[in-house]
Amino acid sequence: MTANEWAVLQSVALASLLAWASGVRLYLVVFAMGLGGYFGYIELPPGLKVLQHPWVIGAAGVMLAMEFLADKVQGLDSVWDAIHTFIRIPAGALLAAGATGDTLNALTVAAGLLGGTITAGTHFTKAGGRALINLSPEPFTNAAASFTEDAVVLAAIWFALHYPIVFLILLVIFVVFMIWFIPKVWRAIAALVRRMRPPTAPEAT
Repeated sequence: MTANEWAVLQSVALASLLAWASGVRLYLVVFAMGLGGYFGYIELPPGLKVLQHPWVIGAAGVMLAMEFLADKVQGLDSVWDAIHTFIRIPAGALLAAGATGDTLNALTVAAGLLGGTITAGTHFTKAGGRALINLSPEPFTNAAASFTEDAVVLAAIWFALHYPIVFLILLVIFVVFMIWFIPKVWRAIAALVRRMRPPTAPEAT
């Protein structure tokens, strides 16, 4: 593989990583990538250099701490996910576009569209899975799922930076799972909600 092909592969992996991780842990991936760029561990592309600004790192760190706590509390995590439907998806699209360049062109537009789609799918997979878990009264499964998501995002960052081909293969597997999972989990939630509704009283004649 030539140096140019490797650079393209790394760019694709980075854009895919940012889109995927934004749907799970937006502030974690922004904080980690920004901190890595600030200390020189990661060479961010020009469109993402803003992530390594101290103000961006600080803001992402504060939001990361809030998300870390909110995501461990049963019920509150689903409220947090609902609010972030309007934040994660556009953020993921912007980050994916920024990974491909700092000027608007066909590649950045395509990356933004695909990135936003991946982020949306990841977000609804996470939100649906958490909503299903929250129907259980015990809180331990929820906390375990949250810590697992933290670990998976950090592992994905490492794979995308060091083994981009492996990361992209795993991402394809996840997308296939996501396509299968999302309709099933939301149908299951809808069925459970219907069963939990109190029966309506018959009308008096």
